[in-house]
Amino acid sequence: MPLYDPFDPSFQDDPYPTYQALRDGHPVYRHEKLDFWALSRFEDVWDAVRRPEVFSSASGLTFYPDEIGTLGLAPTMVMLDPPRHTQLRALVSRGFTARRVRELEDRIRAFVVDRITEMERKAADGEPVDLHQDLSSPLPTFVLAGLLGVPDTDRDRFDPWVRALVGIQDGGFTLDVITTAMEAVGEMFGYFGELITRRRSEHADDLISALIAAEIDGERLDDWDILGFCFVIVAGGNDTTGNLISHAVMLLDRDHRQRELLAGAPSLIPNSLMEFLRFEGSVQSLARTATEPVEIHGVQIPEGAKVMMMYGSANRDEREFGDTADRLDVTRSIRRHLGFATGPHFCVGSHLARLQARVALEELLARQPGIGVDTDRATRLASAFTRGWQTLPATGIVPAVRR
Repeated sequence: MPLYDPFDPSFQDDPYPTYQALRDGHPVYRHEKLDFWALSRFEDVWDAVRRPEVFSSASGLTFYPDEIGTLGLAPTMVMLDPPRHTQLRALVSRGFTARRVRELEDRIRAFVVDRITEMERKAADGEPVDLHQDLSSPLPTFVLAGLLGVPDTDRDRFDPWVRALVGIQDGGFTLDVITTAMEAVGEMFGYFGELITRRRSEHADDLISALIAAEIDGERLDDWDILGFCFVIVAGGNDTTGNLISHAVMLLDRDHRQRELLAGAPSLIPNSLMEFLRFEGSVQSLARTATEPVEIHGVQIPEGAKVMMMYGSANRDEREFGDTADRLDVTRSIRRHLGFATGPHFCVGSHLARLQARVALEELLARQPGIGVDTDRATRLASAFTRGWQTLPATGIVPAVRR
């Protein structure tokens, strides 16, 4: 039996003892059956993802062989290496600006307040309240749909697309899973393809219009570039942001002293988000492919090997974070971490994720400072690559006062 089995339910429930064993005894681990390697120490992962010329993204981000070809996808931005990745990212950044994200804050806050009010109403009526389904998961769907200019009537289409793509991680590349995922990809691309065509003739105040207008030295994004970015931000920015919020509430429910600290000093929330991501990252691992033979800690990784970058393990590494690496500390001074990766593929939507999580925690702790969760009745997302929830019942909600 392998030391590290990414599909083992007990590992998915609590991967951290396995991570410790890997870091201490097998920092370069070979999974014989699935034919991949894994790096688990912080410095090794940090170094690898900053060297795309040696650890490439161009063959996909999982340990499955030919995942791009199997899904029939042309490579999106996250599956490209420099220099093309650098060029595309620069163009995308012209449209996906920090100013555009900051301008979303009032709409995000209004949505969060509305969802919390609905949770309070449910509590008053004796209905079950689920933090993940009632707030954490709907928030990024609302934000991304608005950002991309998707009408309110179409926003319910997002979640089925994301579930189908996440299903690949859960079920592997089986025929049923591939068929469902390809249908979702086809529907998503068809939808956004029509939206892009419409925006080329009917400019609007949304991100797709901004991406169409983005230009550097005469170069612009073509329809496929914009489609690929829509795919990346919907597939990669939906579940991950929702799970950051849900994990934050879960972790604070385990340490009421730190919850009270944040409730009393909301200015600490931005720093705490980095600690929540370090401690319970939404993305636990992604793959690169070795472009040449590489030796790490005396172990030879062959050219062409898939190599898992184990962010979840690296962010608990005592060699980087000291003796308290396995403890939550919302005041921790974090010099560097891998919650949003690093290097050329540092998360392009990190500023949007931080904004949503900050606003959600500010409002939750102001309105419901005693909010907790019941993990015994919760359902975890079963995934070899991400960590999060399908359901997460809320506790400690003070019901709305009837007037």
